[in-house]
Formats: sequence, structure tokens, C-alpha cells
Amino acid sequence: MADIAAVVFDVGNVLYHWTPRVLYERLIDDDRALDAFLRDVVTLDWHFQHDQGRPFAETSAELIARHPEHAALIRLWGEKFIDSVGPAVEGMPEIVLELHEGGIPLFAITNFSHEFWAPFHARESALFAPFRDIVVSGAEKLVKPDPAIYRLALERFGLSAEQALFIDDREENVLAAEAEGMRGHLFRDAATLRRELAELALLRSPTV
Repeated sequence: MADIAAVVFDVGNVLYHWTPRVLYERLIDDDRALDAFLRDVVTLDWHFQHDQGRPFAETSAELIARHPEHAALIRLWGEKFIDSVGPAVEGMPEIVLELHEGGIPLFAITNFSHEFWAPFHARESALFAPFRDIVVSGAEKLVKPDPAIYRLALERFGLSAEQALFIDDREENVLAAEAEGMRGHLFRDAATLRRELAELALLRSPTV
């Protein structure tokens, strides 16, 4: 097997914590009402349309038509989506910096709305500065785990699959990357990732 020459990250819940609850728990005081709103209205399946490239204006209009009593809260998804993205995952900025300083090319493939990506990327420009390229699903209208998004990314990054370590918190996305010939890492925490990066000689060994 070829030596790993580059690292390809997912973004949500690998580099940054993400959960819609963070946005709405400040707006809905009752826990049962909050749970119901997240479960039945602004569902992950509904949001996945944004990752696929559908405009928020379309998806929100459809959702408001079904739940007019929640119109104001639904609109806030678009206005304040960036607030649902929390701080960087513990230990990950350090790993990104160390890889970059070690000369390892860094890339990312993220399921993310192209509309929401621009302000988020601008806010977090410091962490993303070392990345040579990032494939955003909403811009490409391709989403993980569709094999096509991995092929597109590898071509754009100028990598063969065997050269790339792909890191994602969702098993189906990792398996799809591995099916394309990439080495996969199912992300759980920075310490576990650091150990694998050390085994691959991409980072120094973790401090004992």
C-alpha cells in the first residue's frame, strides 16, 4: 500500500461540534417542546436537503407551509445557522497545526450548505487557512456517502486514493471512502486520531 501523503477531514463533529439543539435551546425553554420541534419540524432529513444544494428559501417555505405556527423559528435556522456550529473539537486545532507544520497537505470534504458555508468559513478562517482545498457538498450537489463526491475530491486535490487518509465521524462515510481506495478513520476523539496519525508517521508519537 502506498504511503499516506495527505489527510482529508470531515468538518462537522470532527473539526467542530455541531448540533441544532445549541441554536434552539436558547429560544425554546421547555425541554419537551424543544425535543418535539427538533424531532418533528427542523429534522436532520429536512436539513440534509441544504447539504444536497437546495436553497434555504425553498426548503423553509415548504416547511413553513406545513408548520405555520413555527414560521419564526424555522426562519431563524437560516438567519442564525452559524450559531449551531459550536467550538472546535478538543485537540483538533492542534492536530491540524502540527500536520501543517510537518508539511502534510490538508484537505476536507464536508456535507454543508453552500449558503451557510461562506459565513462559517469566514468566521473560522484561522483554522481553515492551512487547508489547500475543501469540497463542499452543497456547492457540488453531491453528498457523502455518494462515491461521486470522493472521486471528485480526489481529482480536484490531485491525489490517488491510496495516498489519502479520510477522517469522518459517520461510519457510512468512512466505508464509502474506503470503497474508493482511501484509508479511513472513524473519528471518536482527537487522542485516538493522534495515535493513528503517529502510527502512520504523520505526527510525532503521543506523549505518554
